[in-house]
Amino acid sequence: MTAPISAPLLVAGAATDPPTIAPRLQRGPVDTTGPVPVLDVTIPVYNEEKDIEAALRRLHRHLTDHFPHPFAITVADNASTDDTLPVAERVARELPEVRVVHLDEKGRGRALRRVWSDSPSPVLAYMDVDLSTDLAALGPLVAPLISGHSDVAIGTRLARGSRVVRGAKREFISRSYNLLLRSSLGARFSDAQCGFKAIRGDVAQMLLPYTEDNAWFFDTELLVLAERSGLRIAEVPVDWTDDPDSTVDIVRTAVDDVKGIVRISRDLVRGRIPVDQLRTAVGRGTIPGQTSALFTQVVRFGLVGVGSTLAYLAIFVLFRLWADPQAANLIALLTTAVGNTAANRLFTFGVSGSAGALKHHAQGLIVFAIGLALTSGALAAVHGSGSPGRGVEVAAVVGANLLATLVRFLLFRLWVFRSGTPSSSRAAAPVTAPVPVPAPAPVPPPVAPGLTDALVGLTPAPASSVLTSTPSSAPSSAPSSAPLKESHR
Repeated sequence: MTAPISAPLLVAGAATDPPTIAPRLQRGPVDTTGPVPVLDVTIPVYNEEKDIEAALRRLHRHLTDHFPHPFAITVADNASTDDTLPVAERVARELPEVRVVHLDEKGRGRALRRVWSDSPSPVLAYMDVDLSTDLAALGPLVAPLISGHSDVAIGTRLARGSRVVRGAKREFISRSYNLLLRSSLGARFSDAQCGFKAIRGDVAQMLLPYTEDNAWFFDTELLVLAERSGLRIAEVPVDWTDDPDSTVDIVRTAVDDVKGIVRISRDLVRGRIPVDQLRTAVGRGTIPGQTSALFTQVVRFGLVGVGSTLAYLAIFVLFRLWADPQAANLIALLTTAVGNTAANRLFTFGVSGSAGALKHHAQGLIVFAIGLALTSGALAAVHGSGSPGRGVEVAAVVGANLLATLVRFLLFRLWVFRSGTPSSSRAAAPVTAPVPVPAPAPVPPPVAPGLTDALVGLTPAPASSVLTSTPSSAPSSAPSSAPLKESHR
């Protein structure tokens, strides 16, 4: 029998600081034979007295009929001022799988962070109380997490196989927001706002301490953090029908989302979020011969290069109005070099924070000098053959700049940011002041072979991937100081 593998511990530090990361998370199929519910579905609510009972009974009936493992349903009441709480408590007394948690403050992000941090279940999910998403997608949503194939799963309304009923205004806002995420943060997931998501409990315990938003941006923040940490995000096309009675303020939510994008971009640049350590502790890393990482870097470097080339060209033409060609070339290259290095550092090679930044920029200036030599040589060659026109000059520097771009990518990848390239073998940053850590809780036994049969009809992953994965351990709970009252069944 395989020996149990202990989960990575969250080492408590100062009261206001996120926990130190201790490597490394081992993932595998979820143990479905223990006493703990395999799935805990959270429904955040605020003043939903009219809808909460019907939603709970419908979800409970679906899970009873279609989910083959123990489950729990948690109502997270966000300081409701109507009869939502007593209605939910009454249903919880009738249905043993339902529990109710009351928070004294509003906010979906706050509710999910609290409930998920306290839940012992190995798979955590949430959905909106209006059940806009067809529950038939719940099985495919959690199956890759149970099998160990993926770490996070999201329902998407923007995939080709999705079927969506909603107005043009919401459709436009949703697509525009996700386009903004892809262009500003390099996000690769397709739908950040669909209220139908799931995450492995062990992964949640590692990521939740680094989330800040207490409202609607929590979803996006968690997904960006998961993606930057090298986790696998599964996407499930859903059937989704807009709730015409929704009370969500679209304009205010959009403004808050933009503010959230600015904040998380700043946090990534400043290194508040230890992406490198998280990637080492929870990321899946690369496999021998993997080509997707190189392809992604090429695409992102190309996008940065296009922007840099356009900026270089504009500056060169502007300064050429009063300066000689070599001076204009020097100013244009020097101006764009720093920005190019910074953009590639974060966007292409995923290196954030101030650690090593000065060294990277110094190496970037050396790369800049090589580019300067190429473009200056091209200009010297053009002018050495006569008196070329402005168009010939521009063509020469653009061609030389493209060659310099190729050289820059190779040097960035193989020299400047070599240590910043995601790798499964990179060690975590050392912890300078370790705090004593209590012994981990007993770990459930490895998953039984019958897991494959239990997942039939739920998971798209091959059975072989379920049987050969390493067993996972139960997540630990992170304490919280937010006021909370729990109503038991």
